[in-house]
Amino acid sequence: MSFSKILPLMLAAAPLAMAAPALAQMAAPAGPAAGVTTQLPRGAAPSHYAIQVTPDAANLKFSGKTTIDLTVSQAMPVLVLNAADLTVSSVTLTPVKGKAVKGTAKIDADAQTVTFDFGKPVQPGGYTLDIDYAGVINTQANGLFALDYTDNAGKAKRALFTQFEAPDARRFVPSFDEPSYKATFDLSAMIPADQLAVSNMPVKSSTDAAGGKKLVTFGTSPKMSSYLLFFGLGELDRATKMAGTTEVGVITGRGNTGKAQLALDASAAILPYYNDYFGVPFPLPKLDNVAGPGQSQFFSAMENWGAIFTFERALLVDPRFTSESTRRTIYSIVAHEMAHQWFGDLVTMAWWDDLWLNEGFASWMATKVTDKLNPEWEMLLSRVNGRERAMSLDSLVTTHPILQKITTVDQVNQAFDDITYEKGEAVITMLEGFAGEDAWRSGIRAYMKQHAYGNTVTDDLWKAVEGAGAKGVVGIAHDFTSQPGIPLVKVESAQCQGGSTLLSLSQGEFSRDRKDKAPLRWNVPVMAQTIGGAQQRLILNGAAQVTLPGCGAYVINAGQTGYYRSLYPEANVKALAKDFTRLSSMDQIGLLADNFQLGLGGYQPMGLALDLVDAVPASASPAVLAEVPDYLDSAHTMLESDKAAQAKVAAYASKKLSPVLAGVGYDAKPGENPQVPVLRSALVSTLGGMGDKAVVAEANKRFAALASNPAALDGPLRNVWLRIIAQNADAATWDKLRAMANGAKSDLEKSTTFALLGVAKDEALAKKALDLAMTDEPGKTTSAAIISAVGSEHSMLAVDYVLAHRQQYEAMIDVSARSQAIARLGGNSADPAMATKLDSYATQYLTPESRKVVDRSIAAIKTRIETRARLKPALTAWFAKK
Repeated sequence: MSFSKILPLMLAAAPLAMAAPALAQMAAPAGPAAGVTTQLPRGAAPSHYAIQVTPDAANLKFSGKTTIDLTVSQAMPVLVLNAADLTVSSVTLTPVKGKAVKGTAKIDADAQTVTFDFGKPVQPGGYTLDIDYAGVINTQANGLFALDYTDNAGKAKRALFTQFEAPDARRFVPSFDEPSYKATFDLSAMIPADQLAVSNMPVKSSTDAAGGKKLVTFGTSPKMSSYLLFFGLGELDRATKMAGTTEVGVITGRGNTGKAQLALDASAAILPYYNDYFGVPFPLPKLDNVAGPGQSQFFSAMENWGAIFTFERALLVDPRFTSESTRRTIYSIVAHEMAHQWFGDLVTMAWWDDLWLNEGFASWMATKVTDKLNPEWEMLLSRVNGRERAMSLDSLVTTHPILQKITTVDQVNQAFDDITYEKGEAVITMLEGFAGEDAWRSGIRAYMKQHAYGNTVTDDLWKAVEGAGAKGVVGIAHDFTSQPGIPLVKVESAQCQGGSTLLSLSQGEFSRDRKDKAPLRWNVPVMAQTIGGAQQRLILNGAAQVTLPGCGAYVINAGQTGYYRSLYPEANVKALAKDFTRLSSMDQIGLLADNFQLGLGGYQPMGLALDLVDAVPASASPAVLAEVPDYLDSAHTMLESDKAAQAKVAAYASKKLSPVLAGVGYDAKPGENPQVPVLRSALVSTLGGMGDKAVVAEANKRFAALASNPAALDGPLRNVWLRIIAQNADAATWDKLRAMANGAKSDLEKSTTFALLGVAKDEALAKKALDLAMTDEPGKTTSAAIISAVGSEHSMLAVDYVLAHRQQYEAMIDVSARSQAIARLGGNSADPAMATKLDSYATQYLTPESRKVVDRSIAAIKTRIETRARLKPALTAWFAKK
């Protein structure tokens, strides 16, 4: 599963994954692997499902029949399966050798189970379980859900899709809906004859039926977990290419497959690389990427085996407004979900405690393959930003280890956060660096072959990698996956002796809100070097010394593969600022991030970090220059209570960034550096957001040109220009934007433009946007995005409004998102009243299990308040001097 990503230069307000209210406490640990927790009683397990569904899209309901082949290993008083929002009309149990017995069904809505009672205990043996049932079609992305949209001819349409991760296959079929219960699936559906249906496997047969219907039957799936089953239906088109012996495809609304060409080409290029890297060829005959209109507040894409689902905004390219950054994100999401076809689908974690085995590895693999196949994008640089997203959560006392103890349905959903994804990727990057690429790949291949079609725990992977020759990896891996937090590697002293530098290092723990706690201890792989000197490696556990060839400025996380903060003496930070351009781009970006966070955390003067930002020359790599606007925007935001101080930040930003913008220009030039489009977007967005007169004037000029030229804004910066217009909008301009949204040529353009209505700085317009979100005008999956946009500028207004309309708001978002949604709206605040309000909300509406993300937001708010008060004098003084 893939999520949107935001670089938290100040402090993450809340994780990007959003979770559902706690539903039920699960049973005590039991099951096929040590430590695996289950909701279902053990003793019965499925081997095959035959499912037939008949959707009634117009009335948002469906009927279904399933026959489950199962084995009972011990006498069971009743059979308990997962079921949610289903009704059961009949159930029959038939022994392999014996007569069918009718049973009764009892639904437990809170536990999300159905209990089948056959009047006497079910004895060990083989059985078929036949169930007739019915369910609801949701309007948000849980279970079987509907997405309404307008087609290219302007007609209203409805398509159906499924979303089952983590606990929602039970909304589609009564099932053993836990990852360790792998089985094969036969799926068939009675559908309108003029529509296209898609599932994990190709269509095996299609038979005409009465009433303009047809029965479509798909091939038998491989053995897989229930959450990977997929079904889609609608007026859809499919385009394909061959990648070796595998047919890769994209499925979109009719007439839109051309916008999915990037995804199709990416799939065809990536698949052979993965086949080779994993050492196990993709085992299904086809691999589709299915595009759905609308959006979710919880996820962007889902790795259903052979039928990846992705929202259009994360898959389709429209030359009228798709930015270069979005194009690269689309490629990375395709790569991420394809990596899941092995890490997650072929080999699946035994229980959700090890979710990171899916998500961390998919993120790491996506970055690797995207960099290999598109080296001009310099994608490895993005790992620094990913590390920072993880550390923004990991630096608070409310963090958690990569390996989490999952005991409730709600905790499953909460596990999808930047610790799982981004810390997972960062730790894997560090471990690969320690093991070496060859040994690491050999270990991955052995792991895939040994556990194909099965379930694993994290230690299975470490054993495979050590078995491939990466000795010592287990100790490091256990430290970084089983305990939370961030190591702090401090240079206590540095001495130049005989042409070499002797460093004395110590280890602590970096924290934003608990510096008084006893630090944890890690085995930290440190890679250090003087600039231009040979790299030296050591495993730091406590204190140590290392001698580096050469003298002068040095770095102790060379290549930025280590998951730790690097704290230097002030003299070295100044020396690094002086020799900044001699560092690699990776180390430049890592140095900026590390020192900015150390300044925020009070470990060193904030001026040192700003000196480094100041030291980035206009001649630096465009990829490095693209990082600078975010740091200045962060300083600008920290001073939001002092408009005069903010004006000094804005003046400095204009002075530093305007010459760079003048050099790259507002519009693309033939043959420009591949990183320049990303830099241009960052410059225009940040300067426009700070009110730079020249950029705002350019935005107004281009917006005014729409009156005579509807294509005046077309291009990769279209939405950047529109955001600047929306931020500074008056009532008349806001109304024009609303008319643009309603007149948009595609649903993707429509939803994006509607969301921009929420970013207005004018509070009256923000309130108007909230009222609009409560209507049907924007669309069922767009309204929540408008409210989120209001929250970015007026968090208290948004939270108060949502609390006053809580039930209407919760109907706009996935079940999986509900307990985190309000925390996310208020999480970027620096107002003590917001922390109090979020706490009151959680106390009234959430359980201890479901309020953890609210508690993270509260911790972030309190830390942000302390940080701003402490740093205001230093920030004001530094920018005043400039």
